Amino acid sequence: MPALVLLGAQWGDEGKGKATDLLGGSVDYVVRYQGGNNAGHTVVVGDQKYALHLLPSGILTPECTPVIGNGVVIDPSVLFSELNGLNERGVDTSKLLISGNAHVITPYNVTVDKVTERFLGKRKIGTTGRGIGPTYADKINRVGIRIQDLYDESILTQKVEAALDGKNQLLTKVFNRRAIEVGQVVEELLSYADRLKPYVADTVLILNQALEDDKVVLFEGGQGTLLDIDHGTYPFVTSSNPTAGGACTGAGVGPTKISRVIGILKAYTTRVGSGPFPTELFDEDGEALRRIGGERGVTTGRDRRCGWFDAVIARYATRVNGLTDFFLTKLDVLTGWEQIPVCVAYEIDGKRVEELPYSQTDFHHAKPIYETLPGWSEDITKAKSFSDLPKNAQAYVKALEEMSGAPISAIGVGPGRDETIEINSFI
Repeated sequence: MPALVLLGAQWGDEGKGKATDLLGGSVDYVVRYQGGNNAGHTVVVGDQKYALHLLPSGILTPECTPVIGNGVVIDPSVLFSELNGLNERGVDTSKLLISGNAHVITPYNVTVDKVTERFLGKRKIGTTGRGIGPTYADKINRVGIRIQDLYDESILTQKVEAALDGKNQLLTKVFNRRAIEVGQVVEELLSYADRLKPYVADTVLILNQALEDDKVVLFEGGQGTLLDIDHGTYPFVTSSNPTAGGACTGAGVGPTKISRVIGILKAYTTRVGSGPFPTELFDEDGEALRRIGGERGVTTGRDRRCGWFDAVIARYATRVNGLTDFFLTKLDVLTGWEQIPVCVAYEIDGKRVEELPYSQTDFHHAKPIYETLPGWSEDITKAKSFSDLPKNAQAYVKALEEMSGAPISAIGVGPGRDETIEINSFI
């Protein structure tokens, strides 16, 4: 049985939650391997809509074990808030497993994130202000707090002291803020320990044993390929690796155990936050995509920037992730356009460029080169097979598949769990 990686092939918000939930009934484990509560998934089950930020989407499937891997950063207050919300709606969350090696987002990480972004002014990155970046920075600087540290007060206190030595200097002398007290932070973190304990486990061991026992494990990335700290539009990126390689380090599973990598691809393009976006629209079409597609961030509440489909970044995602399949989402949003432009290449300094430029400067100056495909007006939300789609919709999907470099194995034709056309089984 396969180990699958499912990730965003654009700038995030492609509909990974729906894709993961669709597969949830066929897999034994769903694993978040990076990011924190800066990610957001909306899952629609029947007439119920669930907004998930930190928890794996598989938590909505009773037969599935949801796992938060070592590569995730966790704000315990957000975690408990999300668990409480699901419990109140009758969702059983008792099977959740959390890696003891996952890092904790502390109150001072959130403070540093907010004051730093404010200090940057016009040069701000567009972070969510939730402490994600500073927590990953602490991890790399080896002053981070891990979940397992909550069960040794002496070690926890020493680590908080070490972290605050420098941060309090920064807060008081650069940002003119009050120093943060060590004891107050330790007390808050310890208050989470008892409730967390039933979930904490050696998830690396559990997941590898599951694969050895022929269980199906799905690794779920947050954000998207173009927000990857190494392979995204740096510096307008997240602080971790949502690309396929991040699944190995963020969950502790070797690459030889992964058999399929599925990229979630929206039928147009969106992004949240600052940074270059060649196909961004500032006209009525952009506003229509935003309105019809409900393009507002699940986690941030910010309107998403909208543009036409960009085949250049789709090809890039195929290459850096080793994608074996695409799941195309929100095809229904394009219903009603007589003509649909698709970006097939860029113009940079008067030259045609068909691959994503490695230079940040070049990408900032990239102008989209469009090919126009005929649209459709028929309602496609009831389509159950590819042949049910209008001919022009079929042609649009085939064109995107050819341009992107991997087969489209599923198509989302509406927000509901059952509004999906499955062309090839992922499992």
